[in-house]
Amino acid sequence: MRILIVEDEAAIARNIAETLQAAGFVTSISGDGEDAWFKGATENYAAVIMDLGLPKLDGLSVIKRWRSEGLDFPVIVLSARGSWAERVDGIDSGADDYLAKPFQMQELMARLRALLRRSGGAAKSTLTVGPLLIDLKDRTVSVNGTAIALTPLEFRLVQYLAMQQGRVTTQTEIADALYDHDHNRDANAIEAVVSRLRRKLGNDLIRTRRGFGYYLQNPA
Repeated sequence: MRILIVEDEAAIARNIAETLQAAGFVTSISGDGEDAWFKGATENYAAVIMDLGLPKLDGLSVIKRWRSEGLDFPVIVLSARGSWAERVDGIDSGADDYLAKPFQMQELMARLRALLRRSGGAAKSTLTVGPLLIDLKDRTVSVNGTAIALTPLEFRLVQYLAMQQGRVTTQTEIADALYDHDHNRDANAIEAVVSRLRRKLGNDLIRTRRGFGYYLQNPA
């Protein structure tokens, strides 16, 4: 899953990115509001972590633009301005959560996981598709109670498909979710990951709709 980090303090942005990458996320960093608005409007992100005090365009204005354009990905606001009125402004502008600086990285990660679960239609920390159980917190997968060893890339793919709730996703959408913007996005690489997952999880879970893409389906 790709997360956009909008933060003009390079050290904070780098720290967040490293923490997310260690947890298996793909990250992009934007240091000003105009660049953040453009990236959010033109690229595919699962969520955004947004500072408010940005150069060129402030964070609340960026969120308002996204929402007016129909972009509904979840946004966590980070700000040193922590009064209740400012929190209300953030939520009213379209943010989904608000975390005051300074913050603990563990709390940011917990809030991000919760937002991703809710945006994917899952209130709990697990996703279930037939015999497949995905633990989003521990990043583990099991089939019929048997633990399956997956690479980080394989885990990101099966998690992404599970959160689409049966919707067919194209190879382009999958590549956006799995890789950063500069990565070589070879369609054959996606097919290879899907093939490995089918061998590990069973052939009935990941289905292909020829000419469209892939989806997860409860086996009959």
